[in-house]
Amino acid sequence: MKLTSFLIITSSASLVSALGELGFDLGVRITETQCKVPSDYHTDLDVISPYVSTIKVFSASDCQTLEILGPIAEEHRFTISMGLWPAPANKFNDEKAALQQFLPTIRKATIKSFLVGSEALYRGDVTPEQLAGLINEVRDFVKDIKDKEGATYDDIPVGTVDSWNSLTNVSTAAVVQNSDILFANAFSYWQGQNMQNASYSFFDDIMQALKVIETTKGTTDLEFWIGETGWPTGGSNYGESVPSVENARKFWKEGICAIRAWGINTYVFEAFDETWKPVVSGSDAERYWGAFDDGRNLKYDLSCDFSSSPTT
Repeated sequence: MKLTSFLIITSSASLVSALGELGFDLGVRITETQCKVPSDYHTDLDVISPYVSTIKVFSASDCQTLEILGPIAEEHRFTISMGLWPAPANKFNDEKAALQQFLPTIRKATIKSFLVGSEALYRGDVTPEQLAGLINEVRDFVKDIKDKEGATYDDIPVGTVDSWNSLTNVSTAAVVQNSDILFANAFSYWQGQNMQNASYSFFDDIMQALKVIETTKGTTDLEFWIGETGWPTGGSNYGESVPSVENARKFWKEGICAIRAWGINTYVFEAFDETWKPVVSGSDAERYWGAFDDGRNLKYDLSCDFSSSPTT
């Protein structure tokens, strides 16, 4: 590990009090035009339940996700980090309408967090000031919504997900300051790293983001997650990054297991391959990020050896 990463990690003593939690990002489509149905979600959660008990999705309204998946997640005792698209305005209104209508159908405990935007700053969908305002709007919006037992959602954290380098930019301070919870995405593959550097680059990126967030917030007592990371098992090379099952297994052990050993909660992108996806940035690897293939077969060992971790 690079010295800079080690110093940043050890300066955040709160990180090493417990192992980081593990979750999966979960797709909600079977094809570009076909959404999953209840039986798909039941099977998905049955398959991943030996490994995780929390999932992250990108939208409440797309494919009726909250309406359909919410009660199923509750039945399977899963929690959901619920994404909400912040733009365009009509889409954001759809997200709020889904919250208003379907949060009352589940228990509050099913929702782990509300996440306004997924790399919205990175893409330039909204400005930092706009996103900070929308985060506050969602917090105010959900505080009076009651779950099916009459409890309000007023203490569920609200924040955002963005690329690690967006969160280290000084211009995004308003977003950090107005968020209860923050998720940083980091992909060594999309930086063209070879396997010798992949886990080092990953640690460096995440620790840079965490340090800036802690400094901006003025505290190390905060909720921080990795929102997306992983390694594809198939598709095109990207720079020196080579997709393969063996490289994905290696990144799981040296990157994902290692950072969880330092107490950092992690959502892995993603649970299942989505082979219907288009080519992105000249690479078809976007189809093969799943820990499981699209037939729900496990591709590689997901165990972690924490016997010598800093938390034990």
